[in-house]
Amino acid sequence: MLTPQERKRYERQIAIYGFGESGQEKLKKARVFVAGAGGLGSPVALYLVAAGIGTLRVADRDTVELSNLNRQVLHWQENIGQEKAASAAAKLKKLNPDIEIEATAEPITESNASRLVGDADAIVDAMDNLPTRYILNQTAIAQGIPFFHGAVQGFEGRAMTVLPGRSACLYCLYHGATLPPEKCPVIGVTPAVIGCIQATEVIKYITGLGELLTDRLLVYDALGMKFTELHVKRDPACPRCGNLKSE
Repeated sequence: MLTPQERKRYERQIAIYGFGESGQEKLKKARVFVAGAGGLGSPVALYLVAAGIGTLRVADRDTVELSNLNRQVLHWQENIGQEKAASAAAKLKKLNPDIEIEATAEPITESNASRLVGDADAIVDAMDNLPTRYILNQTAIAQGIPFFHGAVQGFEGRAMTVLPGRSACLYCLYHGATLPPEKCPVIGVTPAVIGCIQATEVIKYITGLGELLTDRLLVYDALGMKFTELHVKRDPACPRCGNLKSE
């Protein structure tokens, strides 16, 4: 049940047709794992917490650097040198004290990903490297948890939603490709847009509203100010999700 304070805080979204108090109660009960508290993770976490997600778990092993501050809006000048997970948790708790914030500085690996994700209802990919994204994708498939992918570079970004057993997974999209480690060029407004799209997808999934970005890769071109939608076909021979029965 919602408290009077919660009804007041969320009254504008409760008023949305089809959302209502039932939608808000679903958000309140939800647990979301956000992998990364950087450029993508910042807007994802901010808007999920503002919307009233009950529990948000954020994992990031890095510390705040000066070069992060052009895009990682959860971190401020005073946080340089601090763990990003702790810095993010402090801001999020101030934004919405009613939300349970769980933060960890553990690196995400094959051996601990399942434990870190735990009983989450959704996994948000706010990472900056493909190897960790593949680990999260595999964890999502193994545990049957929806996976919300996002990526950015420069003025471009992309997003896709994965429902295990029902849609193409990240491996179907990239086929195990990897990129050499490098500092990715990016301007802050790009992850702001993609992160908001990811947060929107999570909210839609939890409340059961709208059509998700499944089997579709949404590509954002900020310089041309246009979105392009690419169809992604689920690969029946995919070594990650190919053995799952279609639901």
